[in-house]
Amino acid sequence: MSSFASDNYAPAHPDVLAALAAASAGHEVSYGEDPWTARLQEVVRARFGAEATAYPVLTGTGANVIALMSMLPRWGAVVATEHAHLNTDENGAPERVGGIKVLTVPAADGRLTPDAVERFADDLGDPHRAQPLVVSITQTTELGTVYTPQELRAISDAAHARGMRVHLDGSRLANAAVALDVPLRALTTDAGVDVLSFGGTKNGLALGEAVVVLDPSAVDGVEFVRKATMQLASKMRYVSAQLLALFEPVGDPVADVDEIAAADELWVRNARSANAMATRLRAGLADLSPEDVARPVAFTQPTEANAVFATLPRAVAAALRERHRFYDWGPGETPDRVEVRWMCAWDTTAADVDDFVADVHATLAR
Repeated sequence: MSSFASDNYAPAHPDVLAALAAASAGHEVSYGEDPWTARLQEVVRARFGAEATAYPVLTGTGANVIALMSMLPRWGAVVATEHAHLNTDENGAPERVGGIKVLTVPAADGRLTPDAVERFADDLGDPHRAQPLVVSITQTTELGTVYTPQELRAISDAAHARGMRVHLDGSRLANAAVALDVPLRALTTDAGVDVLSFGGTKNGLALGEAVVVLDPSAVDGVEFVRKATMQLASKMRYVSAQLLALFEPVGDPVADVDEIAAADELWVRNARSANAMATRLRAGLADLSPEDVARPVAFTQPTEANAVFATLPRAVAAALRERHRFYDWGPGETPDRVEVRWMCAWDTTAADVDDFVADVHATLAR
C-alpha cells in the first residue's frame, strides 16, 4: 500500500540514521552539554543570524507550545488562522498545557494577512479580553500554500507596530524555502519573525524538532519551559545530531571534499524531491480537472509545495484507499464528493506517483 497521507509517514533518511550512529559513541554529558548540540548552535547562527539559539525538542507540538509559552504572559493569547495546526491538531495543547487562548481568523487559502492583526488589536489593554500578544503563522500553511518573504514581512510589521510578537510554525519551512528558492533566513529572521518552530520529522528526521529563538527579547524562560513541559531530552545529542545532518554531511572519508562542498544540504534535497513529486502528481491528474466541463477531480488549492488538495467522488476515494493511504480533508461540493489531501514526502518516487495517478484514472473509469 503506497502512502500519500503525510510526510510524517516517511522513514528517516539514511544520512540521518548515519548521524545517529555516529553520535552513539561513548559517554557524553546529558541534557544538551554535548558537542553535537554545541555545533548545532553554530550552524543555526550561520543560517538564521548571530542572535539565534536552538532548543532541540522531541515533537512539533512541544516546539509550538514551548515557543508560545515563553513568548506570552499568563494573560496572553495567540492570533492564528482557523486552520492552524496549533488550533486544530494539537488536542488543545496550547490551552491545556500552556493556558494560552487561541484567537482564530478565517483564511480561505490558509494564509493569514495583516488584517488579522487589526481584527483583535482593539482588545489590547482591555482587562475583559485575552491579550493578543503573539501572531502565529504556519509555513507552509495547512492548505499547502506558501507565504512569500514580502507577505511575512507585512504581517510582522503589522504585528510589531501593535506591540505583538511573531511566531512561525515551520514544520514544512524547508518545503517553502525550496519552492521560493530562498534561504531559510529570508522566511524567518529577515522577514521579522521572532521565534521559529523548526521542523525535522516531516523532512527526514526520525525524531526531533527545535525551537529557534531569533530575537532573544521575544522570550522569557524558554529553557525552564522546555523542562517543565517534558521536552528536555536527557540524551539530546541524538536529536541535535539529526538536526545537524540536515545542514552538514555526516563524515564520509571516501567522499571527495569538493563534491561535499558543492552538494545541496539535505534539507534542500529532501524538500525539493517532495515538492517535485507533488507537482508531478497534480500534472498527472490535470486532464481530469478541465475548466469547461464537469470535473471528476477538482483541485481546491494551488500546489505550491508538497501537498495536493482536491475533491472527487466519495466512492472513488473509498476505492482508492484500499490501495493507497490518504486523508479526507473536508466535505466536497456535493454530499457525494469529498475533499482529500495527497501529501508527498522526501522518499516519494516518480513510480509511486505514476502508479497512483494511473489508479485514479482507472478507478474513475469504472
